[in-house]
Amino acid sequence: MRRFSVRTGLLLLVLFFAATLNNASEDGRQVRPPARLNIIGRFFFGIFCSVSFMSRSTSCTWGLGHLPSVGSSEPEAFSAVVEASHHDLLDQVLDDDSSASDRILRSYKRSLNDFAARLTELEAHKLSSIEGAVSVFPSRTRELLTTRSWDFLGFPQAPLEELPLQGDVIVGMLDSGVWPDSPSFSDEGMSPPPGRWKGACQNFTCNNKIIGARAYRNGATGMSPVDDNGHGSHTASTVAGRAVGGVSLAGLAAGTARGAVPGARLAVYRVCWQRGHCGDADAPSPYFEDAAAIGSFHAMRRGVLTSAGAGNAGVLDGGNVCNVAPWMLSVAASSTDRRLVDKIVLGNGKTIVGASINTFPPVQNAPLAFPVNGFSHVHTKGKIVLCSDQENFGLGPHLAGAAGAVLAGDQPDVAFPLPFPALVVSQDQFDQILAYVMGTIGGTETATDPHAPKPASFSSPGPNLITPGILKPDLSAPGIEIIASWSPLSPPKFIPKDNGKVLYNIESGTSMACPHASGAAAYVKSFHHDWPPAMIMSALITTATPMNTPANSGSNELKYGAGQLNPAKARHPGLVYDVSERDYIAMLCAQGYNATALALITGSAAPACADSSVAGSTVGELNYPTMAAQVEPGQNFTVGFPRTATNVGDDGGAVYDVKVVFAVGAAADLIAVAISPSRLEFSERNAKFTVTVAGVAPGVGRVVSAAVVWSDGEHRN
Repeated sequence: MRRFSVRTGLLLLVLFFAATLNNASEDGRQVRPPARLNIIGRFFFGIFCSVSFMSRSTSCTWGLGHLPSVGSSEPEAFSAVVEASHHDLLDQVLDDDSSASDRILRSYKRSLNDFAARLTELEAHKLSSIEGAVSVFPSRTRELLTTRSWDFLGFPQAPLEELPLQGDVIVGMLDSGVWPDSPSFSDEGMSPPPGRWKGACQNFTCNNKIIGARAYRNGATGMSPVDDNGHGSHTASTVAGRAVGGVSLAGLAAGTARGAVPGARLAVYRVCWQRGHCGDADAPSPYFEDAAAIGSFHAMRRGVLTSAGAGNAGVLDGGNVCNVAPWMLSVAASSTDRRLVDKIVLGNGKTIVGASINTFPPVQNAPLAFPVNGFSHVHTKGKIVLCSDQENFGLGPHLAGAAGAVLAGDQPDVAFPLPFPALVVSQDQFDQILAYVMGTIGGTETATDPHAPKPASFSSPGPNLITPGILKPDLSAPGIEIIASWSPLSPPKFIPKDNGKVLYNIESGTSMACPHASGAAAYVKSFHHDWPPAMIMSALITTATPMNTPANSGSNELKYGAGQLNPAKARHPGLVYDVSERDYIAMLCAQGYNATALALITGSAAPACADSSVAGSTVGELNYPTMAAQVEPGQNFTVGFPRTATNVGDDGGAVYDVKVVFAVGAAADLIAVAISPSRLEFSERNAKFTVTVAGVAPGVGRVVSAAVVWSDGEHRN
């Protein structure tokens, strides 16, 4: 008999944060640009980047909500009717002599009834007043949150017998395209695509690995989906790339590059056209002024899980985490045990270790110079310049003839390509170097970090400003110095060898972390075809490896979520927490969202907030695999969290007992956690329990966390 246990501090993480947050909008909701998006479904897995542009004539997206189901015999006629209605509406509000066909960028006619168009502010206001309009808002510019990683996660290469299971998985990439000639996208030994696949390849030669390819830009089609940016190839290969040995970037990070599901197929949709950015008009339509949230809601109702980057604003104050809708998996970035480091050896032999991707010859015994009034060729030529920030990554002193540079940075845990021999150090290290007059800079080398994983400095932290009762980010995954496939049409900066053209490149960002979570979700789904998105999210969150270690004592769950992704364990989580579409609607009603707008956005079949099936709910009642509460500092409080656990183990009669484990250093004397019942006996598939937390809230900005651990006595997840 196989038994399971579940750690719910990874599963049901109790957080209490007392903080003053002043960044919310007037209605209490704050919308921030989403980062990287990954969409996961039973046979359709994808990565969406949701980004956009702004101009004087603003690109706005207008939505009527959900479209009714259409019979397979009439989709083209129905789409034509919907598109004509969009043109008719737009013609009613245009101020000049232009026509709707001149202004409209794209009509969305499948699951959503929306269109994107160029409008003036007055025209957008007129459009928003038309009866039945859900929302009208400008597109925003959104940043693409940019391999040892899978080995570090304890996730070995897929055995041959698992590859046929993955062959039914189609990964849809909405990014900057793909470089088809990369070895990561070879179709050697792969069978033909699944018979149900109806996609096409436009201006692109497909194979049995890349089975679909299209390009979209400002509503236009017909361009090439070939990646001239590199980002799309990098993320696609992280999710589903074939195993390729002997890869490196100019000898750095050498090893085997591979994806989580190498047997999966790829359908590539190029929507990103500028390095680091792409446009909302080319991505799914908006939801509460957030294209990612509404698109992922409609994906969720069709069995598709959306995984998204938590954002790259980690050096700012808390509350910058994005992609916080509870039906999305928000992924923070963390480190692996491999670091790319460089060193400066000072005049007395003292060595300072920093970070850089530096493939240039070393600089031996050069004078150190600290510029006072800018960079002068006379004062910097042949010297190692000390820069008090990492702005422009040392390009200024390089152009002024310096031999090298040491940069003080707020992200010393991340190696970036630099234009000449240079490294980034912390402010404390920089202050030490100022006392010296001579130094030697070597080249980048690989070092081992025994304290990994650590949260990335750039990864955006919580709390969740839109729904404080939902912990975001959900979990962490490797996002620092990840090597993966690249496009030779986009040479990495400052790599002198091979004219800068490479097939594999090193990138950092939550958009590198997110494909790891997407790949893990695809892996879980390949074994559990009938699991809905919430169950897959729960499996990933509840099996995450704890990160509340002494090395991370300066951080907490608001930075790294439930912990580090553990794909191998997620396949067999033991218990999961399921959430239905109706449950999400009840939560939105509890937050005070307008019922009419809610019904238009979520579909005509959605119940009104007054419906007895959703009325009276609270955010804390959502069957989410973590729990969080914001309480008043210094005040007594009591909060309850009802949950329903689903047994997905092999034994239908499993019995789980519970214990509470507080994080090291937590104010356990202030908080009491009670679970009722304390034993779950699964005579049926589901079992209910309630977690009640009471005590005195800690001071402003404090976080107290605890793990509610369910165990059957034999296995621990």
